[in-house]
Amino acid sequence: MELVDLWSRTNGTVINATTVAVGTAFGLLLHGRLPERMQRIAVQGVGLTTVFIALSMAGSLGRATVGRLDGIVLGLLTLVLGGLLGEWWRVEEGLEGLGNRIKQLVGGGGSFTEGFVAASLLFCVGPMTLIGSLNNGLTGDATLLIIKATLDGLSSIALASAYGIGVGFSILVILVYQGGVSLAAGALAQLLPDPASDPRVLLVTGVGGLMMIGIAINLLGIGRVRVGSFLPALLLAPFVSMVARWFA
Repeated sequence: MELVDLWSRTNGTVINATTVAVGTAFGLLLHGRLPERMQRIAVQGVGLTTVFIALSMAGSLGRATVGRLDGIVLGLLTLVLGGLLGEWWRVEEGLEGLGNRIKQLVGGGGSFTEGFVAASLLFCVGPMTLIGSLNNGLTGDATLLIIKATLDGLSSIALASAYGIGVGFSILVILVYQGGVSLAAGALAQLLPDPASDPRVLLVTGVGGLMMIGIAINLLGIGRVRVGSFLPALLLAPFVSMVARWFA
């Protein structure tokens, strides 16, 4: 792959990683300088915005219907099966373990892992991540990822001011996951000519929205949802949609 072609497929991811780095830097300048109540309200602002985005995403399930099988039912089935697999594979613990290992390497503070996990999930679970990465990889259009980069940059300021440097290390996840999807998208050109309306992508988007509601619940301090355990659902969604066609 030529250098120019590589850049055209991944420029959105690079921009996204840059905004998170800049946002984290600003957040670290505020870390320890803002009263706890101001840190909390900043994170709650991110949480409320996440609720809005998540509900918009979850609405995609209404358009993910395959034949006679309702998209909401398919979303529920995907989320439950993915959650069971995630608990079996102990994905949540794996993410926390990764955060703890990085924390030990860089000597991060007590909230390092919490910030790393929260930021990684928030920045990488969503419709803009999937559809934006597909569009960037298929057509070179980075518009969605640039919008996402702006939102992530602002969110990283609030998160880093509360959790510290762990938020910045979510850049590694952005580069590997988001960049990987963009690079792989070229091979999917024949399978997904219109990613934004493909039922498989809509199901992934809807399930991602439900997962983001869990992230918002965690950010708002309402409860503790093990969102990481649901990550396998994003991989299962396209297969559930394809299997559903057999019964449609």
